Amino acid sequence: MMLDTFLSQAKTQFDLTEASDQQSLYALTEALLGTDDISLEEIKTCTRQADTPLEFKIAAKLAESHQALAAIKQPMKIGIVFAMWGEHHRLYPKSDDNPHGEDALRVKLEQLAWLSRYNPHLSWTIYAVDDGCPHHSGDIAKKIAAEHPLGQAVKVLFLKDGINDENNILGRLNSVDESRKGGSVILGAQQALADGMDALMYTDADNSVHLGQIGLLLAPWQQNQQAVVLGNRKHPDAVLVKQEARWGIGIKLLRHMQRMIGKTIFEQGIHDTQAAFKLYDCKILAEIIQDPTVFDFSFDTDWILAILAKKQQFAQVPFAFIDSAAESASITQGPMSTWETLLKGLVAAVRKHGVEHHMEMANVLDDEIHNAADLDALINHLPAQLANAEDKDLGNPDLMSAAEVQTWIQACKCK
Repeated sequence: MMLDTFLSQAKTQFDLTEASDQQSLYALTEALLGTDDISLEEIKTCTRQADTPLEFKIAAKLAESHQALAAIKQPMKIGIVFAMWGEHHRLYPKSDDNPHGEDALRVKLEQLAWLSRYNPHLSWTIYAVDDGCPHHSGDIAKKIAAEHPLGQAVKVLFLKDGINDENNILGRLNSVDESRKGGSVILGAQQALADGMDALMYTDADNSVHLGQIGLLLAPWQQNQQAVVLGNRKHPDAVLVKQEARWGIGIKLLRHMQRMIGKTIFEQGIHDTQAAFKLYDCKILAEIIQDPTVFDFSFDTDWILAILAKKQQFAQVPFAFIDSAAESASITQGPMSTWETLLKGLVAAVRKHGVEHHMEMANVLDDEIHNAADLDALINHLPAQLANAEDKDLGNPDLMSAAEVQTWIQACKCK
C-alpha cells in the first residue's frame, strides 16, 4: 500500500538547522499531494497514531494547508510579522562556527514561495522588525533580503524608528529596552496596515513554525469570516515537539496562577495563548493596536482579551511546531523574567479590558511577585495541592485558592 511506503520512508526526526530536512519534507508533501489514491482524511488519520514518523505528521499539515488554500478564490494580501532580538545566529546558516544556525529568513521566503505556488490569489509581505537587538539582527536581515531573489517581499523595520516618531503610539516607550517583542510586532502591524494588507499573521523569527501551514489560518478567516484565527498546539491533532524540561516542577503553580487571572481566556477554551501562529483581520487589528496595554512578551494575551472584550468571533486550528530552544530569547533573558512579564502583563490587560478575572489572585501577584527572583524561588518547588493535578484542572480555585497560593509563595521566598 502506497501510504505504508510513505510512512516507512518518512524521517522520525526533523532538524531545524538542516536544509536537507527542509527539502525532504517538501518531497514527501509533494508526493502526498500528487497521489490520488490517498485522501486527506486518510493522511490525517495516520497522523493520530503514536508511531507515525514526525516528518509525515508535518507533511500532513502542509498538505492540509495546501488544500485549504486551493479552495480560496478571492485575492488576499497577507502580512507576516516577526520580531528579532538576538537572532543573529539563527538568521545565518548552520556551520561549524554557528551550530544553531537556521538560515531563518531564507527558509521563510522559500516556505512562502512554495505555498503561494498553489494559489495565484495569494500575495504576501514579510515584516521583520529589529526589537533593539544588540547584535544588529535588522542589519543582517537587510543584507540577506538584498541578496535573495525574493528579497523585495521583505521589509526590515527598526523599533527605534517607531519610538522616535512623536505621533506613534510606540512613543510611550522610552527606549527599545522597554519592549520585549510586543512593540516590534505592533510596529510591523502598523506598516502592514499602511501597506493595505488584508490580514496579518504573527510568527517567530526562528523556524519552529513552517509557514507552509498558513493555509490553516486562512481558511477559517476567508471561508468562515472569523476575524481572528489562533494556532493551538494543545489540540490532539497538533504536532508539538517542545523541550518542557526547561521549566522546573513549579511551572504548575505559575500556570495555575495564570489561568485564574486569565479565566476569561481559558474558559473560552484558549489554552495556547503564546503560540506564534496567529492571524488577525486588519480591520480588528487596527482597533487593537490603537491603544495597547503592553509592549512586551504578554502582548498575545492583551490582543486576545481585546477581541474577547469586543465580542469578536475567533477560531482555533492545530498546527505543527518544533521548539527552537537553543537560541531562545526566553533562555537568554531568563525564563523567569519572561514569566514575570507574562503574569504582570496579564494582570494589567484583564483590568484594562474590564473582563472577568480572579481579583484575589491578581492581588496576590501584585503583593508577592516583584521581580524574576520571586518566581525563581517558586519554580523548583510544587505545593501538595497541585502535585497530582492534571493540566485541565489548573486554574480552578477549589484546587488551590488565592490565599493558599499566597501562603505558599511567602514560605518559598523565606527558604
